[in-house]
Amino acid sequence: MEKVPTESNPSRARPTAEEPVKSIETDGKDDGSERDQDKAEADPSTITNEQWRSMMDVVINIYEYREEDGHDPSKLFQRSVNKRNVPDYYEVIKEPMALSILKQKINKREYKTFAEFVRDCALIPHNAQTYNRPKSRAYEDALVIKDVFIAEFQKLVNQGIISAEEAELPDLGEIPEADPLPEEEDEDDEDDEDDDDDEDSDDDTRRKRKRGSRSKRDGTKDDSQKFNDPELRKKRGRPPRVDTPMEARIKAVLKGIRKLKDPSGQLKVRHFERLPDKAVYPDYYIEIKEPVAIDIIKRKSKRKKYNSVDHFMRDVDLMFNNAKVYNQSESQIYRDAVDLQAEARKLAEKEKRKPDSEYLTEDGRLPLPGGILYKGELWKVGDWVHIQNPNDVTKPIVAQIYRTWQDSEGDKWVNACWYYRPEQTVHHFEKHFYPNEVMKTGQYRDHRIEEIVDRCFVMFFTRYNRGRPRGLPPDKDVYVCEARYNEERHKLNKIKTWASCLPDEVRDKDYEMDLFDVPRRIKKIPSPIKHLLKEDAKETDDVPKPTWGAENAPPVVGAVHRRPRDENESPPPEPTPSPPPQSIPEPAALPPAPPRQPSINQLPTSRGMDSQGHTSIDVTAPPLAQSPVAPVIPLQSSPVPSATPAYSQPQVQSTPPVYQPNPPRRSGTYLPQTPSSTPCQVAPASHQYSPAPASPYAAYQANRLAVPPAVYNPNAPRPIEVFHLSDTANAAIPADIREQFHCNDQGHVLFFSSPPLDVVPPAQRVLSHSLKYLAARDERRKRVEQRKRRESSEQEQRKEHVKRIRADEETALAARVESLATMAVNIMTNEILAGTNELYEILYRDRADEARRADTEDLDHRILASRLSEEQVRRIRGQSNTATFVNLKGNAIYMDDVDLKG
Repeated sequence: MEKVPTESNPSRARPTAEEPVKSIETDGKDDGSERDQDKAEADPSTITNEQWRSMMDVVINIYEYREEDGHDPSKLFQRSVNKRNVPDYYEVIKEPMALSILKQKINKREYKTFAEFVRDCALIPHNAQTYNRPKSRAYEDALVIKDVFIAEFQKLVNQGIISAEEAELPDLGEIPEADPLPEEEDEDDEDDEDDDDDEDSDDDTRRKRKRGSRSKRDGTKDDSQKFNDPELRKKRGRPPRVDTPMEARIKAVLKGIRKLKDPSGQLKVRHFERLPDKAVYPDYYIEIKEPVAIDIIKRKSKRKKYNSVDHFMRDVDLMFNNAKVYNQSESQIYRDAVDLQAEARKLAEKEKRKPDSEYLTEDGRLPLPGGILYKGELWKVGDWVHIQNPNDVTKPIVAQIYRTWQDSEGDKWVNACWYYRPEQTVHHFEKHFYPNEVMKTGQYRDHRIEEIVDRCFVMFFTRYNRGRPRGLPPDKDVYVCEARYNEERHKLNKIKTWASCLPDEVRDKDYEMDLFDVPRRIKKIPSPIKHLLKEDAKETDDVPKPTWGAENAPPVVGAVHRRPRDENESPPPEPTPSPPPQSIPEPAALPPAPPRQPSINQLPTSRGMDSQGHTSIDVTAPPLAQSPVAPVIPLQSSPVPSATPAYSQPQVQSTPPVYQPNPPRRSGTYLPQTPSSTPCQVAPASHQYSPAPASPYAAYQANRLAVPPAVYNPNAPRPIEVFHLSDTANAAIPADIREQFHCNDQGHVLFFSSPPLDVVPPAQRVLSHSLKYLAARDERRKRVEQRKRRESSEQEQRKEHVKRIRADEETALAARVESLATMAVNIMTNEILAGTNELYEILYRDRADEARRADTEDLDHRILASRLSEEQVRRIRGQSNTATFVNLKGNAIYMDDVDLKG
């Protein structure tokens, strides 16, 4: 909330002139204070009490200093740098210093001269300038702090507390030149920029002064020249500011209360920017049960936690009421809280009276926080979508919606963050990717709602292998994301926190999953554009550039290079060794076929194919075979569902696909081949982005019929067999042309990845566990049973041990109770006797002994008489007969015995 205690609140803020400087952190630690005092007495310093108080005043003034826009330049220097977060800091900085260390040394009276304190103060900006880069926030804040130190020391010189020589900051050495920019992108850099961009408009001047003016966002309609230079499209954009009228009112209130200043000319709101330090003011959090500050209110507003202005004002009133409860009524903070609370209420009422039309942006954008209804579906912030890709209709843009609004003409728009596919990035040629992997970018582009093609989903790589989002239709694509893509440096940086990649509105929300029976092991595959590496590529080459196409679209294709990998980049996975080749009987009935040079229309050779022809890592789709009638149209990446379930039937594959000598005639473009003694080999057509051609030595397989049984591989992706175009692309083909090709039930032209093969299907194999798995399962069951028996035995032993200990304790307790009871009786007897003797002394004085003897004899006589009486009673009872029943009624008749009713 507020930086509570200040000069105006001496009881809470700082020590008075009559009392020594004490630290809140040492409350209840008198022993340590005494030791410090003894140490100070043993090693006296030349610093006066007035100078000690002046030191603390300087430190507190640094804490409380604010720039004109309310920025706190001391925030980064209040505590020591966390070694866990910045491990190399203490390797560069040999004398770390912070404001908390200054306070600690002042409280413990560790300084011998005032010049030592001045040197420690100078270390703070010097260390920041040494470690941080120029124009960074820490660097510029250090310069501000340095100026404030100089001004504070000059005040002390003017007051005659210190000399000018003592006030001069020492020369701690030359500031080293900045190293080259690091190659690794900060994990939460993008998230931090989100927070910076959401500050109030009165902070714009500071951001421009520190970072420079930001260029207009990519994809806006009024920036027509930027697409002339493809490099400009790499610049990171930000989601546009599209505030609802309620959010605009909240920002207006927060901006308005920043204009009030106290008599000293400082902003009154400076005390309420952040909550007090728990280490400095622990009692604040004991007294205040719901602490709140302006930075918390801003964060809640940014994350859409307020549903009305009144809801927002409840937190504002709570913040100021907390200040009035904790601080004294005559303090400056209390008076500031009263003034700010009244001003905030007045501004809130003023903003609520304004119509919503006054809060439209300059370009007429009307925010649609509830989402956009399109094609019978609601599209809202946080949804994953496919957006039309003008460069390639078969690869729609994977994106997440960040903003939704309506322009002045009534058109509805979304701003979405793009996710690139591997083939759209620039990376090392040995880089491996997950199947269906995408990379988060810094591209936030505006799109009309009509450009949305369909829904999809992107999962973090830690959950991708465990299941599928619940409720997502099975025909929707699910992608996996592991890294961010830095388009300026062409680096892939692994994401540490997935929440930092999501819009604020959905960061706190999670989705349910339909889990797989067991987590799937997913093997990474080589780069789909690995074949684009130049033959003469060297490690010293410059990083290649991607190829750009349409304006509002990702690159047409990325690039690969051979430059050295970064230290944080893992090497490519080791290839799995292939098993020894198996001999396959060659059918004698088939005539030999001439070898064929593989053409562009055939599948590229897979690098992960084993001796049995099964692909475990290659999932790239082959190019479409060119038709003599229709032009080549890019294919859609989603295949038509096939009747054959995945992995239920053994798949027959060969490298490359084999044309049989006499295949049956089919409608379409596939014609029977006639064997010839002199084969005509056609050179494969090639262009810049064509797949790598298959090796000509693979033609040796043309004379063989490779029909090995398929081995079940749960990690192997299902090969794509049939393709079809999107509705728009399919409609572009004339109807008479479509009729000449195979079509599905919806009228889409079907494209097959390989020509048909007439093969004899192998015998059906029944899937079962391997002997190795069964043996391992049995061994595991035995180990589990042994562990359970061992744990049961150990548990019984522990119970017996506990019982023995308890029995021993009870026996020892009983013996102790008996001994204590005897001791108590003896003590009580002795006390009774002592009391009796004292009573005799009081009552009979000199005749006490005589009276005691008389009473003793009388007591003895009474005891003897009692014993004789008891003995006589026992003797009489022993001579008496057993009592018998004597009927005193006799033969008389009484009225009770007469039945009057009878």
